[in-house]
Amino acid sequence: MRYLVSVIDDKTNSATSDEMAAINAFNERLEAEGHWVFAGGLASPSTATVIDNRGGESLFTDGPFLESKEYLAGLWIIEAPDLDVALKLAAEGSKACNRKVEVRPFL
Repeated sequence: MRYLVSVIDDKTNSATSDEMAAINAFNERLEAEGHWVFAGGLASPSTATVIDNRGGESLFTDGPFLESKEYLAGLWIIEAPDLDVALKLAAEGSKACNRKVEVRPFL
């Protein structure tokens, strides 16, 4: 099963060199153990564009969908046999990046 591990932060591109080294080591471990699907950091919410095409015309709005002190700063998509393994990996990812993370299974 695949899981989204969202990295939560209050700023963008804020990882120290030690945190980046720990993240890279964690990523290498995910790959070596077959859990790796994809990972990446995200630009600031101020670079976001929200698109609403539910009506007759597309509406484009600059900025994030939600105003918040914390936001999605990066993500991992991992493969794990069950939620317990996903939570264990996410806890290790949280430690590596020194940020809170949220885990959600894909449908």
